[in-house]
Amino acid sequence: MIEVEGLRKLFRDGDTETRILDGLDLSVGDGELVVVTGRSGSGKSTLLSILGALDSRYEGTVRIGGVALESLGERERSRLRAMRVGFVFQGHNLLPRMTALQNVLLPSVFAAGPPPPEARALEALEQVGLAGLARARADRLSGGESQRVAIARALLLRPPLLLCDEPTGSLDEETAADISRLFVTLQRERKLTLVVASHDPGLWTGASRILKLAAGSLSAASTGVGPA
Repeated sequence: MIEVEGLRKLFRDGDTETRILDGLDLSVGDGELVVVTGRSGSGKSTLLSILGALDSRYEGTVRIGGVALESLGERERSRLRAMRVGFVFQGHNLLPRMTALQNVLLPSVFAAGPPPPEARALEALEQVGLAGLARARADRLSGGESQRVAIARALLLRPPLLLCDEPTGSLDEETAADISRLFVTLQRERKLTLVVASHDPGLWTGASRILKLAAGSLSAASTGVGPA
């Protein structure tokens, strides 16, 4: 699903140059759950932005499903994001005055072709355990419920790849554990490929690999210890 070779990313601030990713290599197979950990500022979010075709200013080669992102124009990158990649962030990024169902349906606004039926959005909410709150306004949901809506939204167009940036970072310990178990269950049931940036790799006991990002490159931190 993911092949990265020699990935380099620079940030410039005046005369100061910081190499945040420095010749990084990464291979992630179809249906694999990989957790990337590392200190704040190590480049985890930057890596996910590049993998999700949100950032094209880098050196190296990044292939998603065999497609080299460097070969795509902006319209093609947008289509790839819409159809092949789902995103879940630490902030739920829900529209507060819209219902959970309306928030889940938002990706259909940007997708090519006819929008998916409302029934698919309801199915996504059911998969994350929120079928009974479909008509509830987002600003009346708890943090855990809001994150479940964000996961359902990411699943709406049935992308094969899910990129998650600190998806449990703003949650209490118990809710974070529930959300991580939900991710593992969904990944196995839907045969998703998941790349998760997390400050707490201990939550992700269903991961096939846990990698540490430091000094611009990845190394094995530990291995998964089986199902959550």
